[in-house]
Amino acid sequence: MKDFFKYVFATVVGMIVFILVFGMLGIMSIVGMVASSEATTDVKENSVLVINLKGAMQERAEENPLGMLMGGGTESMGLDEVLNSIAKARDNEDVKGIYLEAGLFASDSPASSLALRKALLDFKKGGKWIVAYADQYMQNTYYICSVADKIYMNPQGMVDWHGLSAQPYFLKDLMAKFGVRMQVTKVGAYKSAPEMFTADKMSDANREQVSAYINGIWEQMVGDVAQSRKLTAQQLNSYADSLITFAAPNDYISMKLIDKLIYTDQVKDEVKKLLGLGEDDDVNTISLADMKNVKRKPNDGEQIAVYYAYGDIVDEAASGIPSANGHQIVGNTVCKDLKELADDDDVKAVVLRINSGGGSAYASEQMWHAIEQLKAKKPVVVSMGGMAASGGYYMSCNANWIVAEPTTLTGSIGIFGMFPDYSNLLTDKLGVKFDLVKTNAHSDFGAPSRPFSAEEMAYLETYIDRGYELFRKRVADGRKLSVEAVEKIAQGHVWLGKDALKIKLVDELGGLNEAVAKAAKLAKLEEHYTKSYPGQADLLETLLQTASQGSDNYLDSQLRLMLGDYYEPFVLIRNINRHSAIQARIPFYMNIR
Repeated sequence: MKDFFKYVFATVVGMIVFILVFGMLGIMSIVGMVASSEATTDVKENSVLVINLKGAMQERAEENPLGMLMGGGTESMGLDEVLNSIAKARDNEDVKGIYLEAGLFASDSPASSLALRKALLDFKKGGKWIVAYADQYMQNTYYICSVADKIYMNPQGMVDWHGLSAQPYFLKDLMAKFGVRMQVTKVGAYKSAPEMFTADKMSDANREQVSAYINGIWEQMVGDVAQSRKLTAQQLNSYADSLITFAAPNDYISMKLIDKLIYTDQVKDEVKKLLGLGEDDDVNTISLADMKNVKRKPNDGEQIAVYYAYGDIVDEAASGIPSANGHQIVGNTVCKDLKELADDDDVKAVVLRINSGGGSAYASEQMWHAIEQLKAKKPVVVSMGGMAASGGYYMSCNANWIVAEPTTLTGSIGIFGMFPDYSNLLTDKLGVKFDLVKTNAHSDFGAPSRPFSAEEMAYLETYIDRGYELFRKRVADGRKLSVEAVEKIAQGHVWLGKDALKIKLVDELGGLNEAVAKAAKLAKLEEHYTKSYPGQADLLETLLQTASQGSDNYLDSQLRLMLGDYYEPFVLIRNINRHSAIQARIPFYMNIR
């Protein structure tokens, strides 16, 4: 018995010591991460900026403290940090070139890929060079890397170049197996988001608009690659039709898609030649994470606030399993933030960076009002990212000026109401019985025991029509168009940015830089600097938040691994009751590939 207690005591002491040691190491790691995040990086002479095109790129960078602790990476790739790092490298005389190392990479939209590509082209204007290398180039990655002066590839590699397709999901029959159906009322022949739940194929109107925008995106990609590689659009389309993904590697050279087949260890020799280094000399490299801490020029002039709003538009922040894209535009939070910017005398103009396919119609209207109040005090310019459609366009239409990328998805002026009917699930599938006592004709409106009646659907249609009329008027007033003119381009129609310019839904084609320049001009600022909002949590706050959400984040990561391409539709069904019943949004899942 003494031995038993001795072993138990020793085990308990060992566990306590282990926890203390692990805790101390964790604290030391956190202190080290905080210190490194605040340190200033000096760029060595004759350096190369290394950009690893791997993983996923989203609108803004986010800290990943658990990944840093476990050695799994420092942070997710954010378009904002990548563009900022490339700009700093362009202006830094010690950075001579960029090395793009391509892998499995996904940007959140064609517009984000275009913005990254334009930043790389801008980097080259100062006489600097870009080199790209990959074991295999995926189509989107090749599109970005095609700006490089030299494109290298593994001798056993491939170039995936096949064109674009859109393959939306339809869940009506799946939901029917569980006794669930959607009751929908909508305005707009092109308002196709509800089709996912009510149809088994695309409507003619939806097929028309999807064909238009994927062909427009592909035309942009082909034109950009053709210009960089000195090819014709006909050649590139012929390559896509021939499925050159499976061509012999040497054929890519004769096609002028790549310049040389070399192994990974030989790339360094090519970079040394460009730097004028000898065989035994080392190459000075700097990463995106390092460039983040490179000292920038002092903030001169007046402040222009860049406010980031991206993700689904919701009335309130949701907890638990996240939305499919992982981000939300929370209406009441944005309204509060915009009021603070309106009241901040240091802020002379505001650029709203919007990347959203919409969501709650109510939240969109509230944010429209907040932008109206903000615009009364200082200029407001919208910079559209991958999407600023439906509710995203509702937010945008009231700005003084709108800038969109050529491949931004925008417009989609229309709304719909979508109400799940669980009565068949409850009564037929589960055997639940209901009885009823009521005082008025519609006292049981919305009860789970029955679907809406024809009369109730008529009331809902009137309500939706009124919401559409308000949306249409907001656009007409904001864009200085007649309601009749807006109606011709509304009806839920999704437009590419370059087409939206022709019909006056946007004012200019370009990215964030062009939007900031316009804001400075409207505010009559001779010198200016930008500051990003809302402020992001520091490393310690992010770590504490991540720890508090640990189980949810773990479940989310496991679902992503198990479901793969089906993750987003699963999360959509999982969160269906969290969506506002009245929606201003484009299709829930575009599935462009």
